[in-house]
Amino acid sequence: MKRSSLAVDDSRENMIRKFKFTNYALFSSLVASMSGLLFGYNTAVISGALLFMTPDFDLTLFQEGVVASTILIGALIGAAMAGFLADQLGRKKTLSITAILYFIGIFFMTDAGTLGILLFGRLIAGFGVGIGSVTAPLYIAEMAPSEKRGRYVSLNQLMITIGVLLAFIVCFLYSEKQEWREMFAFGFLPLALLLLGLFFIPETPSWLISQGKKEKAETILHYLRIAHPNQHLVEVEKAEDTPESKNWHALFKPEMRKPLIVGIGLSLFQQITGINAITYFSSQIFQMAGFKSVEMATFASLLLGVVNVSMTIIALWLMDKLGRRVLLIAGLVGMIITLGFLGFSFMDPTRDAGILAALMVFCYVGSFAVSLGPIVWLMISEIYPLGIRGRAIGLATFLNWSANYIVSLFFLSVVQAIGPAIAFWIFMLISLIGLRFVWKMVPETKGKTLEEIQLAWKKT
Repeated sequence: MKRSSLAVDDSRENMIRKFKFTNYALFSSLVASMSGLLFGYNTAVISGALLFMTPDFDLTLFQEGVVASTILIGALIGAAMAGFLADQLGRKKTLSITAILYFIGIFFMTDAGTLGILLFGRLIAGFGVGIGSVTAPLYIAEMAPSEKRGRYVSLNQLMITIGVLLAFIVCFLYSEKQEWREMFAFGFLPLALLLLGLFFIPETPSWLISQGKKEKAETILHYLRIAHPNQHLVEVEKAEDTPESKNWHALFKPEMRKPLIVGIGLSLFQQITGINAITYFSSQIFQMAGFKSVEMATFASLLLGVVNVSMTIIALWLMDKLGRRVLLIAGLVGMIITLGFLGFSFMDPTRDAGILAALMVFCYVGSFAVSLGPIVWLMISEIYPLGIRGRAIGLATFLNWSANYIVSLFFLSVVQAIGPAIAFWIFMLISLIGLRFVWKMVPETKGKTLEEIQLAWKKT
């Protein structure tokens, strides 16, 4: 077994750790990222299920929006609670709470005999989505080596996209028999894997150190790292022993202003540029574009999921090579161009325009998946100090889900009022503003330790 080396760079104010992770660290990250798979599945499965539950419950257009967006109400409440839970109970226990909430939510959605029970199940599952969306990337970031943190944390986003793809596949397979209850029930399978995996993963050493449990942290570090666990203990203790710790007031101190703006800005732009309007209502969008049959629309959504997963895998490979900032800029440029053409395609009702619309939807999702999709979750998990990291991520994620909810609730109504072309051009304009925000405000964090990132904020 090769031993890692510790290189000291005198030009920096702290040491840079270079070490190898054992398979146990990768396994722990994969288990945590199963929460992301459930996140993706439970939010996207409504795209297909809604087509078949609408006649069963005689839903109006507005009620369809309510059914799709109720999970987001739970998610934004869960995200608001998650930072406090993760900082007080620990990252692992909070993930366990997430799994329990998923179980309750899926059970009620599968067994729903009335619209009220269905909405209750969606709400509870949403609590799980919100808490998991904060806790999973936080857990993985604190387990990952700095030189591979992008790939490790983005496992969670990859799992989200796999969950979305899985939802589209399940919806397509059950579309012929219109079995929307079975679409929800399939979520029990990845949930079982998460529950099983939680028995075998540790709490993060960083959180244990923040609670004064140094011996337990050191034991886990010996499992995770081949060499230099004591150096890691010193670095984390130094990061923890700062004024920015353990209360909400610390979030709003002057030195936290810029990272707070960056985290909140990225979280909002991830949602208000239109991704979940397309993900949740992809079948309806493809029908607007000329895919008249339900089978064709759900199959097109399935292909959309394949594009999403494929481009996220490419992002995992590139973000620790090219950097976060480069991919954000490139992806936003792609989103702006494709949203512009997508709007034009809906101005023309011909068959060729419908094909162009479908192609632009694929290109838009691909551009998002290589940029705002994985990188936002990564950056908000690495730009905050340890003492307030859970709360800061919770705040950014709460606003993320709030924007998600508003877009999802009103998207179909807006399309009905002003038409799909103008709706997509509005998303294009917002993406242009997002590009300017990234260009002016977002720093590069590639290859830096979490402690180095904090020093960089203090210097600026």
